[in-house]
Amino acid sequence: MYLLRHLKDFLITYKRQYLLGVSALIIVDLLQLIPPKIIGSITDSIKSGTIDASGITLYGFIIIGIACLVAIFRYFWRMNIIGSARRLECWLRNKLFIHLEDMTPEFFNYKKTGDLMAHATNDIQAIRMSFGPGVIMTTDAIVISITTMVIMFSTINPKLTIWALLPLPFMAALVTFLGKKIQKLYKQVQEAFSGLSDHTQESISGIRVIKSFVREKSSLSNFENTSEVYVNKNMKLAAIYGFMFPMIGFISSISFLIALLQGGKMVINGSLSLGDLVAFITYLGMLIWPMMAIGWVINSMQRGIASIKRINEILDTAPALIDKEAAIWPEEFTPRISFENVSFKYPQSENFALRNLDFHINKGKTLAIVGKTGSGKSSVASLLLRFYSHSDGVIKVSDTNIEDLKHKKLREKIGYVPQEAFLFSCSIHENIAFSNPELPRERVIEVAKIAAIDEDITEFPAGYDTIVGEKGVTLSGGQKQRVAIARALIKNPEILILDDCLSAVDTKTEEKILDHLKEVMKDRTSIIISHRISAIKDADEILYLEDGVITERGTHSELLVQKGAYEDLYRKQLLEEKLDKEV
Repeated sequence: MYLLRHLKDFLITYKRQYLLGVSALIIVDLLQLIPPKIIGSITDSIKSGTIDASGITLYGFIIIGIACLVAIFRYFWRMNIIGSARRLECWLRNKLFIHLEDMTPEFFNYKKTGDLMAHATNDIQAIRMSFGPGVIMTTDAIVISITTMVIMFSTINPKLTIWALLPLPFMAALVTFLGKKIQKLYKQVQEAFSGLSDHTQESISGIRVIKSFVREKSSLSNFENTSEVYVNKNMKLAAIYGFMFPMIGFISSISFLIALLQGGKMVINGSLSLGDLVAFITYLGMLIWPMMAIGWVINSMQRGIASIKRINEILDTAPALIDKEAAIWPEEFTPRISFENVSFKYPQSENFALRNLDFHINKGKTLAIVGKTGSGKSSVASLLLRFYSHSDGVIKVSDTNIEDLKHKKLREKIGYVPQEAFLFSCSIHENIAFSNPELPRERVIEVAKIAAIDEDITEFPAGYDTIVGEKGVTLSGGQKQRVAIARALIKNPEILILDDCLSAVDTKTEEKILDHLKEVMKDRTSIIISHRISAIKDADEILYLEDGVITERGTHSELLVQKGAYEDLYRKQLLEEKLDKEV
């Protein structure tokens, strides 16, 4: 049961459906055992001349009646067992998706998208097969095997039954031996499928880069190699199936041969009636299906076990961020932020991204962070959003330790615009109104104007209903950034974080956006992270970071007086702007 620990809740909820389904399946199996006995009786009656046409007709109606009952109960077990397996597939996929949503960015840094897609498709499908057809075949194999052998042994001929069943232990040994190999190979097949999925997803996402560097042939070659690995793993698995099922059929045929030879002799010497031999052969034919089903059961169950283990690995990975049991949310939230000697390094990294960071931002104030690439600017935003946990020091929001706050409530108060603007493959309106799809068009247009993207949108033939494509591919970099700004503003957040989100916007548009934002940021606590001084020069305080350490701080004018790295950066950017204008 430990293997099924993540399925326990579903199995408890749907145990009634499975019990009813299995009960109906057992009834069907038992009903199917009656006709062979009837056929045997008819055969003996015809041979002895003790039956007429009306008697045969009566037996015919009994067989038809049994067939009708079989059909009714078969429908019932299909709806319960197969239906429950389909619900399990949906339930488990939702559970996996919810779990992935709870994971922090750290998790996705080492888990490939293709691998996760394989978990959500092939692995869950294999689990469904185990809890659908797998349960059916297991029940058939057990019920039909046991009851058929009991009937053959007790009502026909014990000696003939023993002779006919002699080859079956060899079948069981074969299936057990090959079953272990199937599980090991199927895990390798799933891992190869993960690699194929990941390669496909990455190639399609980066198709523009591939084309621009004319690397189609190289990409195709890599894809073919990955695909070849997947095919080879499947062929090894197919080789085992190709050997196992014919061998099961061969062993079954030996049982038939033994039954015909031994049973024929018994009929000739009079120790067995012809009707009993016909019934015995029919029962033996029914016994072959469960024996064949054992192979399918082993196949399905071993695949399911391998997939459950892979899914368990994901679900056993606890989210790096979980609210404390005593997590709180203040009755009156104040967007006041303070970092008190905060140090932080990314997981699996030995170097600190931030060291002894110390600053305070009051409501309505704007803090700007500037510095070279890799200086730790974006790490500040990641810590505030609790994508990661800091190593040392204290971060407070609304005068409360951030670790004591409910992190989802905190994120609701923050409007965040990341460096790389990610847009969903839907309309511009839906992207802007992402935080609340019920928002009216008027509100969407209002924030679009603040973000200086309204004019661009209205030029599109479909306007705000324009589909932006995967990751917003139909928009320019600057347009995507402005849509992302509008998406953050429409939340009406109390804390606004702009993480270098104007890098793809020209200077004129940047000034326009910043002018609009001044009014918006008046009553909000704002953090602007940028490499452009023009975007942050009006901030109430500016921090200059180098290697995660604050080396300079103050207002724009104060920093220029210091004649440090900030003043040097400002002078270089002024020169660049001057050269651009001359060009």
